[in-house]
Amino acid sequence: MTTPQLARYIDLHILQDLPASCLNRGEYNEPKTLMIGNAQRAAISSQCLKRADRDDLESLLAEPAARTRQLPPRLAQALREAGFPEDLARFAATQIPRSATSEGLATDPDADDRTLAMLYVPADTIIDDLAALCARHRTALEKGMAKEATSTAKTPAAHLPTDEVVNLLCQRTASISLFGRFLAGLADAHVDGAVQMAWAFTTHTSDPQPDFFVAREDWAEPGEAASAHLDTAYLSAGVFYRYASVNLTELTRNLDGDNRRALGLLAAFTDVFITALPQAKKNSTAPHTLPDTVHYVVRDRRPVSYASAFHQPVKAERHGGYLAPSRSALSRHAGIITQMIGARHRIAHGHVTHAPDPLQHLGDHHTSYDTLIDALTTAAAAPATTPRTYTAA
Repeated sequence: MTTPQLARYIDLHILQDLPASCLNRGEYNEPKTLMIGNAQRAAISSQCLKRADRDDLESLLAEPAARTRQLPPRLAQALREAGFPEDLARFAATQIPRSATSEGLATDPDADDRTLAMLYVPADTIIDDLAALCARHRTALEKGMAKEATSTAKTPAAHLPTDEVVNLLCQRTASISLFGRFLAGLADAHVDGAVQMAWAFTTHTSDPQPDFFVAREDWAEPGEAASAHLDTAYLSAGVFYRYASVNLTELTRNLDGDNRRALGLLAAFTDVFITALPQAKKNSTAPHTLPDTVHYVVRDRRPVSYASAFHQPVKAERHGGYLAPSRSALSRHAGIITQMIGARHRIAHGHVTHAPDPLQHLGDHHTSYDTLIDALTTAAAAPATTPRTYTAA
């Protein structure tokens, strides 16, 4: 009987104090909020956090990817620069979505043939690769364009080899392997994401704070008011709980079984998850703090969030401050989780903190982010735990 493989998860928990800022705005241009435990919290959406992490990761690895609808117009421009006539360049560019599937990917002819669905592709290479494909099949494209000029068919034919187009659109980068990709109509391009990310929220109640401001007119005429613009912005501040989980088993599968590369990518993601922040309003708020506490748990079978540690909002200390009570709540909840489910599927856990003493229930105490990342990746490579067996009565 074959022993089933348990998925390996790396849970990352962060407490971070953020000063007055507006990292993620809602439709009314105010900081996003959530109601948790019947109390309002400042919040940052998982999409916003994931974008910041993706941008930082791609910069760190010098391996950019692009989520875009602009592939056909970008390709048409590249073909024009390569010497294709205007009409042939545009026709060839439209052939990429048309040849990708039997029915073609939908485009908008009134917007330079942009695809209606967003593609997620390697940014550095995809245009050059597609341009080279069109150049190799230029004769077929010229014949196809001439034929379609006189055709009455409602559905235009495809004039590029589908398998070659699909192979190029299905190329992956590190961030695609981590965060996944979905493209309706092109199942071959689908990649299951290995990163699961939660909304960040304050561990305590937090209301948006109004900031009334005036923009001064430096060249005001004598007798004129010097205020050229008056408005009110809203800011939030507090101690945020951030959580993400990496499915190392899925990530390794996305990398065709390359376990060494998967561990390296896990380390890089952990680095950016610790240090990256959304950049909204950075010039007027500069909220460039680092996490107060970083805690990791390497588990088999399933991830475990500690968000419930803050279902009841923490209260500030007597002399002010939410950091110490937030650390205590996180540590206490980790202890409860261990008591409930035991350590059977826990491979390792550890933490870094600004607290004067190591925190109970959070495992090994590390002195820096680097040593934490090294310990985390070493533990992630450890053999799987033995699944518990159940027998019928």
